Amino acid sequence: MSEPRTVYLDNNATTPLAPEALTAMLPYLSTDFANPSSASRAGTAVKEAIAGARADVAALLGCRTSELVFTSGATESNHMAMLGALAMAPEKRHLITSTVEHPSVLLLCRHLEQTGVEVTYLPVDASGQLNLAELRAAIRPDTALISLMWANNETGVVFPIPDIAEMARAAGVPLHVDGTQVLGKMPLDLASIGVLLFSCSAHKVHGPKGIGALYIQKGLGLPPLIYGHQERGRRGGTENVPGIIGFAAAARLMADIEAESVHLRVLRDRLEQGVLDCFPTAMVHGQAAERLPNTVNIAFRSIEAEELLHRLDQRGIVAATGAACAAGGSRPSHVLSAMGISRDDILTSLRFSVGRYNSRDDVEQLIRALIELVPTAEPAHQAAPATPHAIHP
Repeated sequence: MSEPRTVYLDNNATTPLAPEALTAMLPYLSTDFANPSSASRAGTAVKEAIAGARADVAALLGCRTSELVFTSGATESNHMAMLGALAMAPEKRHLITSTVEHPSVLLLCRHLEQTGVEVTYLPVDASGQLNLAELRAAIRPDTALISLMWANNETGVVFPIPDIAEMARAAGVPLHVDGTQVLGKMPLDLASIGVLLFSCSAHKVHGPKGIGALYIQKGLGLPPLIYGHQERGRRGGTENVPGIIGFAAAARLMADIEAESVHLRVLRDRLEQGVLDCFPTAMVHGQAAERLPNTVNIAFRSIEAEELLHRLDQRGIVAATGAACAAGGSRPSHVLSAMGISRDDILTSLRFSVGRYNSRDDVEQLIRALIELVPTAEPAHQAAPATPHAIHP
C-alpha cells in the first residue's frame, strides 16, 4: 500500500524550505565557504553577499539595513531585546507582556521574576484580544519595556500594534514586538510604525532554521547578548552565512505580500467554513477578532485533539494542537486557557495553518478526512472554563 500524499497544514510551526532558498544556499555550503571576517578576496566576496542579503531582509521588514542584526532565530532575538532593555535602564525593573505570549518570552519573564524584576501579564478577552486601557494603566515610571507578540501563533489573533506603539511612544517606554508570525503574511513598515525592537525567524517564511533577525531602531543603544565584533559589535560569533543567504532568498519571494495574503485567506476561509458546515457544534477560537490570514484553531468537541491528530497523521495530514515549542506536555494550551476556553474544548482543539505551497486540493482532502474521522455527536457535558495559567519552567 502506497503512502498517502502529505498535506502539510502546520505552517505556523515551521515552513518547508523554498527551493529558491536552497539553491541560493548551496554555494555557501560548498565552494563559497570563506569566513566573512577574512581579509582575503574570498572572504570579502562572502561579506558582500551578506550585505546584499541584509538589504533583502530589511526590505521585507521596511527598515534600514543598519537596523537589522542577524541572530539564530526569534528566541534569541526576544532574549536580546528583553535583556538588553533591562540593561539599558538598570533602575527600571518592570516589564509588561501578555498571558498569551510565546514560551520564549514567558519563560524568560518567569526567570527574571526570580531575579527581582516585576512583570505585569496583561489578560486577553474571550476573543484573544488585549484591552488597551489595561495596557495604559499598567505602564509605570519604572517600566523598562513592553514586550508583545504581533500575532498569536496558536489562534492567529492580531494585536493592534500600531496603536500600542503610539501609546508606548507617548509614555516614553520602548516597545518590543515578537513578529515571528506576521512576517510574510502582512505588509510591514517598521520605520513608520514606531516599534523599537522586532524579532523574527526565517523558517516561518520558507527560509532555513537557525537564522533570524532583530530589528533595533536607529539610535537605540541596545547592548549585545553575545559579545564579539560581528554584526557591527551587536552579535558576536561567525555569521551563519548559508542561513543568511537562505533567509534573503525567502524574503525576496515575499515581494508581493498582498497577493500572498489573499492566497492564504482564501484557503483558510474555505477550511474554516468547510469544517463549520460539516460540524455545526465546532467552535473557532478568536473568530471575532482580527486574525492572520492563514490560521484557524477549532474545537471539534466530539473527539480528543491528540487522537484526531494521530488519525490525520496516518492519512498524511499534518496539523497541530498548539505551539510547536511547547508541544509534548500534558498541560492544556495556555493561550486558550487565558481566553477562558473550557478544558474540555481545549483538549479537542486543533490548529490548522496554511502556507504558500498549499492548494485548494489540500483543504478539500482535509475536509474529506475530517468527515470520516470526527464524530458528529454533541459534547457529552457542559464543562466549566479552564483556569487560565501561564507557562512555568
